[in-house]
Amino acid sequence: MSNESVLTFSCPDRPGIVHAVTGAIARAGGNITESTQFGDDDSGRFLMRVQASGIDAESLRGSMDALAPELELEYTLDDADRPVRTLIMASKEAHCLSELLFRTREGTLPIDVVGVVANHPDLAPLAEFYNVPFHHIPVTAATKENAEEQLLELVKEHDVELVVLARYMQILSPAVCELLPGKVINIHHSFLPSFKGARPYAQAHTRGVKLIGATAHYVTADLDEGPIIEQDVVRVRHDDSVLEMQAQGKDVERRVLARAVRWHAEHRVLLNGTKTVVFA
Repeated sequence: MSNESVLTFSCPDRPGIVHAVTGAIARAGGNITESTQFGDDDSGRFLMRVQASGIDAESLRGSMDALAPELELEYTLDDADRPVRTLIMASKEAHCLSELLFRTREGTLPIDVVGVVANHPDLAPLAEFYNVPFHHIPVTAATKENAEEQLLELVKEHDVELVVLARYMQILSPAVCELLPGKVINIHHSFLPSFKGARPYAQAHTRGVKLIGATAHYVTADLDEGPIIEQDVVRVRHDDSVLEMQAQGKDVERRVLARAVRWHAEHRVLLNGTKTVVFA
């Protein structure tokens, strides 16, 4: 354990912000070990992430609360090493869930997976292998509302801070999205909006695409249009089959999702309107 704290905040840009905040950290006994900042000319906002050791958290919170009205800032303060309590949702495909559980066990992903929720039972053995509770919650048009109530009960019961849709092939309702703003991360292929619906890789193969990729983003009520956290692509050849393209797509999906989850858990992702600022 590093005994370090992470402070993140955003506010309208103006002179003196860094001086005021770093001064508050110094008065709280903190020694800054990492600091990154960004002033967005488009939105006129200033965003910053500061990591420091030796902070008296109560003292710093008092100073930040005092600064908040004057600077119009919104902030978070947390222990740098505290694993984020996470619920992972999946359906039948195992690649993303497997990647997250493996990295968590290896200690390279700072999350505490409190459970796996799936609308099919197929991945129960995988969750059992990693000693993670598995919750099978079937979803149909008739049961969707009840299924989401069960999901929210789990979120409340386990004090869940992050929900990860690891190829969960169901759409969360606007009501759930509004209850968990900035707390749900989704992963999907980057063909959208070109190749929607079933068999997107077959559609892409037919069109002869040369790049396939994945996008991780926060979930909002606007389907697949939430603030983007991370993206990546790989090149494909003209002689790659649909199955080969799908395999490469799964590989990039698992990497992109793992990076997005890690950066979120390390408090490196700050929302900036419809976009994100990632201090990675």
